[in-house]
Amino acid sequence: MKPNDLCELEVLSRRPRGRADPRPLLFVHGAYAGAWCWEEHFLDYFAEHGFEAHALSLSGHGGSPDRSRLDSYSIADYVCDVARTVGTLPSPPVLIGHSMGGFVVQKYLERADAAGAVLMSSVPPQGLMSSAWGLAWRRPSLMNQFTRLLGGGQVDGRSLRDALFHQPVSETDLKRYLRASQPESHRAIWDMSLFDLPHVHLVARVPMLVIGARHDELIPAGQVQMTARSYGVEAHIMPELGHGMMLEQGWHEVADLIRGWLTDGAT
Repeated sequence: MKPNDLCELEVLSRRPRGRADPRPLLFVHGAYAGAWCWEEHFLDYFAEHGFEAHALSLSGHGGSPDRSRLDSYSIADYVCDVARTVGTLPSPPVLIGHSMGGFVVQKYLERADAAGAVLMSSVPPQGLMSSAWGLAWRRPSLMNQFTRLLGGGQVDGRSLRDALFHQPVSETDLKRYLRASQPESHRAIWDMSLFDLPHVHLVARVPMLVIGARHDELIPAGQVQMTARSYGVEAHIMPELGHGMMLEQGWHEVADLIRGWLTDGAT
């Protein structure tokens, strides 16, 4: 039994006023974050457009227990969190994962089906190594800041802005995001780097949308295209966005793309 099997995970939810689409949406956040990153814009947006929208905080993140055990959590534990949450929904959801969350979605699809999957600036199935080496080469100071955050240290707002955003972000919002950011499990980082990579041939072939950002410093567009090729789909690269696309000023461009896909292409 994993430590949080008997504990309630934080799930933020929005429901439409009228009849909902039969496919609920389950949003899975990336490293250093929590369900809060989807509450800024995406949950309300999709509820207003007829979808039951839920955002999960993985174990040790956001309002989920138990942050004191964070470094014990593996990617497999995060997959179990997703499976537990899926079990509470009325029907199989479309899974929408950002960065590490996209990696977790891929691992979940090794063992279960879904109504669809959206991978947003996702860690590719080949793992983090290439992205990490590239960041260390291009932006060593930014890599150092993420190393500090991984170890529980504080990072400065400028580093967070450089890592997540291409478009302007207000100082007030930046400070809120910085306060909400947190360390990540070392074990999960190693799993994404080397020890628990997805077996692409085992990943369920569900309708899939792969999205990246041209100005993403953490998961560059080339990595996103590699993910899309792995699953035989097209990569959609947003031309004016950075890694934190659900929080950028142009977040609605991504939301509109996902909604259009759900309406026309996720079959």
